[in-house]
Amino acid sequence: MARLIYSAIASLDGYVEDTLDAFDWSAPDDEVLAFVNDLERPIGTYLYGRRMYETMTYWETASIDADQTEPERDFARIWRAAEKIVYSRTLPAPTTVHTRLERSFDPADVRRLKQSSTSDLSIGGADLAGQALAAGLIDECQVFLGPIAVGGGKLVFPLGVRLRLELLDEHRFSGGTVCLRYAVLPAEKSTI
Repeated sequence: MARLIYSAIASLDGYVEDTLDAFDWSAPDDEVLAFVNDLERPIGTYLYGRRMYETMTYWETASIDADQTEPERDFARIWRAAEKIVYSRTLPAPTTVHTRLERSFDPADVRRLKQSSTSDLSIGGADLAGQALAAGLIDECQVFLGPIAVGGGKLVFPLGVRLRLELLDEHRFSGGTVCLRYAVLPAEKSTI
């Protein structure tokens, strides 16, 4: 069975967007992006909410010639090769290849997708990932904490969802970013 992985870049205080909905402060440098690429290589399908999908469509048309760095060209190739599923009630139609549109997020459908997939899946966007976390679908969280505190905005993890996590790996980058990888453990059963 494939794993569902939530990967996000966040501020040290736990936000993926600041109070102005901006996230330009989270752009990875080449060292971080090369590391991300190695984590993304096994991904066969990306699950996105509309806003994250619209952000990521940049990679569909990003140049893969000399005006990009090698990690950027590599990420563009990885992203273009993967399947994408966009969950949106408002997006008229996908604008990228290998992409299908679903009008609602159905945990049972994602469970079936995990069971039938031969490669891992990635979920992007804090809101969609929050739904998947609440449904117990996510197997691993990969959080890149940047050397900035933004003071508020959209949280990397949803309020009200309790998770038991086991540290799998941590990696420190020269620019101050830290990657923390956690396995999501099964919820504890109540003894009452």
